[in-house]
Amino acid sequence: MKLDGIHHISCITGNARSNLDFYTRVLGLRLVAKSVNQDDPYVYHLFYADEVGSPGSDLTFFEYPGALPGRAGSGMVYRISFRVASDDAIGFWERRLAVEGIATERIDGVLRFNDPEGLGLELVARRSNDAVLIADHPEISRDVALLGFDGVRAYGRRDGSRRMLEDVLGAVSVGDWEWELRGTSRGGTIAFDPPPELLSRPSAGTVHHVAWATELDEHEQWLSHLASAGVQSTPIVERFYFRSIYFREPGGVLYELATKGPGFTIDSPVADLGTRLILPPAFEPRRAEIEGRLTPLPDVPPR
Repeated sequence: MKLDGIHHISCITGNARSNLDFYTRVLGLRLVAKSVNQDDPYVYHLFYADEVGSPGSDLTFFEYPGALPGRAGSGMVYRISFRVASDDAIGFWERRLAVEGIATERIDGVLRFNDPEGLGLELVARRSNDAVLIADHPEISRDVALLGFDGVRAYGRRDGSRRMLEDVLGAVSVGDWEWELRGTSRGGTIAFDPPPELLSRPSAGTVHHVAWATELDEHEQWLSHLASAGVQSTPIVERFYFRSIYFREPGGVLYELATKGPGFTIDSPVADLGTRLILPPAFEPRRAEIEGRLTPLPDVPPR
């Protein structure tokens, strides 16, 4: 069994309207699903990805309206890295973000910046045989568009994290406290840095968890494998568009193993993704009540 890199990354926002504008208009991702937190249906769960919502490109946000700015600390991912095709693409994004008033820093060819709530992001020009995961956008050509996730950086206790990654999850060391999880079609990395002195404060602009991609027919085996390795996890949780197993690695980062299917097109054609509020069947009878308590968002036209 191999994990196919990053499936999705879930974060927190305090302002769904601003969040939607930044990730779709500015960064060029597509809103592929507008749903709710299945544990709290009055909390938005927004999904941004490539044109069809592919695993490997899926950045999600829970909205807690008015949430104070958070602070990444020990046991938290603090930076998300996207791939782009070339140094020319890096230059394009440096100029585009400057027009939007977003400060950037270019270090060894990597472009670093924060989203409007302080979430750390970066763009790296990296050659790869992985499929490019692109969303169509009228102002962003395909040769400079975001191509999916490259990896994440986290704060944590390194030795336990190393053992979990190598001995349990099958990761391969690719640098100084950096590992790659690569399966049959895609790879993604996670790197660990010593935590800052200030305590973490999970809230707006922070990462909630990172999910690694599994094959649908291997998910039960991963559950058994984790148990045999002494890892305490949830049972398999049905998320309708994928199935999930959650657990914390020794450094404190919350991991999820998420299946690569069935995907967002199971009940919507590609053209309609993100255009309507999707509710789990148990919440459908409460649609009017739930919609009335969620932040109003602009309509997303079909593609």
